[in-house]
Amino acid sequence: MDLPPRLPPFDQDVARRFLDSTVPSSGLPEFLGLRTTLVEPGRLRVELLVAPKLLTRFGNMHGGVLSALCDHALGLVCYPHMQSGQWAATTEFKLNLLTPVSSGTVVAEARIIAMTRSTAVVRIDIENGGRACGAAQGTVLIMQPRLPKSQD
Repeated sequence: MDLPPRLPPFDQDVARRFLDSTVPSSGLPEFLGLRTTLVEPGRLRVELLVAPKLLTRFGNMHGGVLSALCDHALGLVCYPHMQSGQWAATTEFKLNLLTPVSSGTVVAEARIIAMTRSTAVVRIDIENGGRACGAAQGTVLIMQPRLPKSQD
């Protein structure tokens, strides 16, 4: 059964910013070279070019890199459905590594399965060269904006 989930409203401006290559990323997404290539209601695609710095001495991509890719997509897919100032905090995810990755581009497609005001459950399918190389599912908490500390 593949019924679309009921989702909060979708903010096209947030989605557009994710796709805008002039908006710089930072931290681990920047180091890994993650690039968002699709943002639709409840769906997001992130791509990663396999680079030598991401491979083990055996020539395969480290599972931690695929895990970071999943964690990134897991939270990012929620933002266009969240209110300004909210943030997604991963509470858990499970990743099955299906086949080794050693070249090409890795594509992670995240789909929101369910989303409330306080949580979201997301499935992430990962492929490389047209073959499945990973499958994940996780949960994020939708965190409320932090209020500034009083100056008293």
